[in-house]
Amino acid sequence: MSELIKHECGVVLIRLLKPLEYYQLKYGSWRYGLQKLYLLMEKQHNRGQDGAGIACLKLDTQPGQKYIYRFRSNSKTPIQDIFTKANKKFTGKHRHRQLLRDPLWAKENIPFAGELYMGHLRYGTFGGNNIEHVHPVLRENNWRSRNLILAGNFNMTNVDELFQILIEIGQTPKDFSDTVTVLENMGHFLDEENERLFRIYKNKGYSNQQISIHIEKKLDVTRVLTAASKRWDGGYVITGMFGHGDAFVMRDPWGIRPAFYYHDDEIVVATSERPVIQTAFNKTLNQINALPRGHALIIKKNGQVSVEMVREPLEKKSCSFERIYFSRGSDACIYQERKKLGHLLVPAILKTIDYDVENTVFSFIPNTAESAFYGMIQGIEDYLNEEKVKQLQTLTYPPDPALLHKIINIRPRVEKLAVKDIKLRTFIAEDEGRDDLVGHVYDITYGTIREKKDNLVIIDDSIVRGTTLKKSIIKILDRLHPKKIVIVSSSPQIRYPDCYGIDMAKLADFIAFKAAIELLKETGRENLINQVYLKAKQQNERPKEEIPNYVREIYAPFSAREISVKISEMLKTPEIESDLEVVYQTIENLHEACPDDLGDWYFTGNYPTPGGNFVVNRSFVNYIEGKDERAY
Repeated sequence: MSELIKHECGVVLIRLLKPLEYYQLKYGSWRYGLQKLYLLMEKQHNRGQDGAGIACLKLDTQPGQKYIYRFRSNSKTPIQDIFTKANKKFTGKHRHRQLLRDPLWAKENIPFAGELYMGHLRYGTFGGNNIEHVHPVLRENNWRSRNLILAGNFNMTNVDELFQILIEIGQTPKDFSDTVTVLENMGHFLDEENERLFRIYKNKGYSNQQISIHIEKKLDVTRVLTAASKRWDGGYVITGMFGHGDAFVMRDPWGIRPAFYYHDDEIVVATSERPVIQTAFNKTLNQINALPRGHALIIKKNGQVSVEMVREPLEKKSCSFERIYFSRGSDACIYQERKKLGHLLVPAILKTIDYDVENTVFSFIPNTAESAFYGMIQGIEDYLNEEKVKQLQTLTYPPDPALLHKIINIRPRVEKLAVKDIKLRTFIAEDEGRDDLVGHVYDITYGTIREKKDNLVIIDDSIVRGTTLKKSIIKILDRLHPKKIVIVSSSPQIRYPDCYGIDMAKLADFIAFKAAIELLKETGRENLINQVYLKAKQQNERPKEEIPNYVREIYAPFSAREISVKISEMLKTPEIESDLEVVYQTIENLHEACPDDLGDWYFTGNYPTPGGNFVVNRSFVNYIEGKDERAY
């Protein structure tokens, strides 16, 4: 992607099902779980670089012995920071070096020697880089079964509603955020479950100490999760640990956010991405399970593992942006889907270059568009092979060898043109010289284009704001003096804000939205803007379940082609000499390439939850009123 979009988050949950001595004997270290935690987090570092945190829980500790440990960091290298801190505890003084290899001694004396581990990688869409917003978050209590540790990949659209519920039950929340709200919301129902069981066993005549033991055995995790999530509107995968040893991973009923798990008789592991489990544990694709939507993976303290329904599963709307860009391309299915996205664009690309493949150079914007690029090139090769067959059929026998070689050797011209200068981006300052520096974030490979003769087709996985294209990429490509520059997006036009975890919350940021607004003004339909504003402004008078997406009316008068043409005009600054055209993926092709992941609200405005429509309308109100803030 040419533009940085903060998105998603990454989660890891690990439960060791054997005593630490087992891992010392089999794998040479009782730190097996912690080492896997580090590997799984590093393999998911693409999912969050604003902060990271880990937590460890020890089972069956004695009263007075600490059993929950947590490190969080918002440094520039948060994963390295937290594991450096954790590993310092293992160095020990010289007299302890032998003891450090003893699992029993380690569990009693070393902080991160436990059976339950949790990890989180944060991309912040709220709360800036404040350490208090870095997961895992903790709700402490002297009763082990009332302690709650959470880490998640989620955004709730109805934080104000959930916040009000906390107030109504008598709480005074310390912060207005979905993280704190979810923590306290779940904590409330965890308390209720403890109190329900306490009353049952108290009536049976057990002592308070005996009751605590029974609560830890009988605590109904499904009951807590079902009650807590009843009013949640959003996309979420949430991992959690209760202080006595129960743990869970739960997924929203639409399956918006991804979650995968694996377990055997040694370990249970859950992550946000499938291939990281395959890599870390050398497992096949078929051995990794996707957590069903509306379900929770529950690991009881005694090691019992089950998948339980906590919310009625609704229509599957898993995030298609995961497939296009966010998730690691090493996933077998995602890799093929990205290639197909590129392949399906070929007819539109050929049309823009008037089928002149011989005088066209193909390239991509590094590095996430590379898979789509391979698919695009395969599609161009398929087209050329058909053309070769047609030409060969016209030859007389025996064919002229020179002509035969000429036909056979027709192939796409592929070059690496745009090279990202990562170091330069680090030093770009907010001053009057910034635009000039931004213009040099990408380098080009000179000598690859025949001036004024060759077309240049370059594929990106998405175009959100268009800022980097306009200020950097197109300008630097134009220095090669191609006849025409074609920018291809393997995703459709991004028209609507996301409210389920991606940092795309402001309509004013989207070049497709700006293009639609400009077209309304140019065609004398500016009154439609005010009509939509008035409808969106009045949405608070209706239940959110009855609110439509009014912003769709802004795009309705125009075809996708008309908006693409306008975007091309907006991206071409006066100094650009080459012709410029922007080609977008179609919605139909997106669904053909990613048939199992149909969450497309950022492209179509079809939000899976009622809160989505509320958010998009409020985002439009913010745009009209000049409020530079997110709408949820």
